[in-house]
Amino acid sequence: MDEISDGYSARQLFSQGICYTYDDVIFHPGHIHFGAHQVDLTTNVTKKIKLRTPIVSSPMDTVTEGDMAVTMAMLGGMGFVHYNNTIEEQVKHVIKAKKHTPGMVVSPMVLSPSDTISKIDKLKDLKDFSSVCVTDTGLLGGKLLGIVTPMETDFVTNREQSLSEIMLRDVVTAPESTTAEAALTMIKEKRLDNVCIVNAAGELVALAAREWFKDARFYPAPGAPSLDASGKLLCGAAVGTRDADRDRVAALVAAGVDAVILDSSQGDSTFQLDMLAHLKRAYPDLEVIGGNIVNSYQAKRLIQAGADGLRVGMGSGSICTTQEVCAVGRGQAAAVFHSAKAARELGVPIIADGGIQNSGHIVKALALGASAVMCGSMFAGTTEAPGDYFFVQGVKVKKYRGMGSLDAMTKGSESRYYGDTQTLKIAQGVSGTVRDKGSIRRTVPFLVQAVKQGFQDLGAQHIEEARQLLYGGAMKMEGRTQAAQAEGGVHDMLTFEKKPW
Repeated sequence: MDEISDGYSARQLFSQGICYTYDDVIFHPGHIHFGAHQVDLTTNVTKKIKLRTPIVSSPMDTVTEGDMAVTMAMLGGMGFVHYNNTIEEQVKHVIKAKKHTPGMVVSPMVLSPSDTISKIDKLKDLKDFSSVCVTDTGLLGGKLLGIVTPMETDFVTNREQSLSEIMLRDVVTAPESTTAEAALTMIKEKRLDNVCIVNAAGELVALAAREWFKDARFYPAPGAPSLDASGKLLCGAAVGTRDADRDRVAALVAAGVDAVILDSSQGDSTFQLDMLAHLKRAYPDLEVIGGNIVNSYQAKRLIQAGADGLRVGMGSGSICTTQEVCAVGRGQAAAVFHSAKAARELGVPIIADGGIQNSGHIVKALALGASAVMCGSMFAGTTEAPGDYFFVQGVKVKKYRGMGSLDAMTKGSESRYYGDTQTLKIAQGVSGTVRDKGSIRRTVPFLVQAVKQGFQDLGAQHIEEARQLLYGGAMKMEGRTQAAQAEGGVHDMLTFEKKPW
C-alpha cells in the first residue's frame, strides 16, 4: 500500500498556477472507522470563541439582524449583525440576541392598544404568528396590558375596532427567570395558549406560546445553544474601519457583543490595520475578525496586527461582482487553502465566506482548512432573514442583495468598498429576490448532519483530524473537468425533484 500513489495532496493540487473553486475539486474517500453520529464538528470561530456548529450567518442587511442572530446561536452557530444601519439600530439587534431566553418565541408580535384588528389582518399576510401581545408602547419591553388571540378576532365584523376594546386583560404571566422548559410545563398543565414573561416592573420581555412549542416538534432537535460565559447567547456584529466606527464598537461592546468583524471587501489595508490596533488597545478582551482576504500574505499581515480570526473570500458570493468589475479575487477553494495554511501556523482560525451553495461545499471548506463557513445566499429568504415576504408572479419571495450593490450602498455600505468618499459609485454586487426557504431551524441541523456524513466519507472524525490528513498529505483530491462535474450531479433524467432532505 505504501507504494501506491493515487491522487494529489492539497499542496500539489493548489500549486499549479490555477485557482480552483469548490466545484472544481473532489476529494478521494478515506477509511471509515466510525459512525456519522460520532463526528464532532466543534470548532473555533476566533481564538477564544468555540462553536458546536461550524456555520455563521453573514453580516448582510438582507441576512442577519436580531432574529437570525438569535436562531443561529440557538442552533449552536453564531450570527453577525450587519452595520448598514444606525448605531442604535445595530445595538438593538445585538441586545435582542443577548437578552433572548433560549426556547422562547424569537419575535413575538407586539402592538399597541390603539392599533386595530385590520392591522393584525395585514400583518398576518406577511408574518407567521397566532397571538398578539399588547403593551403601552407597542413594543417588546413595554408594560404588558393584554393579549389578543384568534378567539378575540375571528368573528368580529368591524375590523377597525381597537385592540384595547377586545384584548384579554387577565393574562397568564411568569417571571423573567422562567425557562422555556418551565413555561412549557405551565402550558401543558394549565392548558394555556400563551404565557407572557414579564420583569418585576410588569414589562413584557418574552413570550412562550403553545404554537411555537408545537412547531418545534417538526424541526430537528437544535442541540446545545452557543452561550457566553454568563449563559447568554453568543452574538457578533460587523463594523467598518472609519473613525466613526470606533463609536459604533464602543456601543456594541456596551451591549455585550462577543466579536466584531471588520467588514471590508478587501481587508489588507492601512485602514484595517489601524482599526485593529485601536480595538486591541481599547478592548483587549473583544474578539476581532479581520478580512476579507484570499492569500497567505494578507493573512499574516492581519494576524500580526492582532486579528483573532480571519474572513476569507473575495468576489465568490452569489450576488458579488467584485471579480468581474475589479479583476481581483481568487477561486474560493484556493483562497481557503492558502489562507488557512498561513493562519494555522500563527494559531488563528479562518471563516470561509462566500460560494457556499450546499452541504458539499461546507465539507470542502472545512476539509481545506476553514474552521467555519459563512452563509449568505443559503439563509436569504428564510423566515429569520430581515424583511417581509411578498409575491412575484405568484411566488413568495424576500429581497436579497449584495452589500456592494447600488441599493445597499445608498444605505451606507459603500464604506465597505472604500467608496464613501467617492463621487461616482461603482457597483460590486446585485440586488434581487429569492424564494421563501422556510426556517433555518430546519436548514441548519440538516446541513450539519450532511457535513458529518461527508467527514465520515473522508475518514475524519473531527476537524482537527481533517487538518492532520490535509497537511500530512494523506487527504487526496483531484481537479474536476466540466464533464466530471456534470457526471457528479443529477443527469439523464426526464423529470426529477431534488430534495436535499
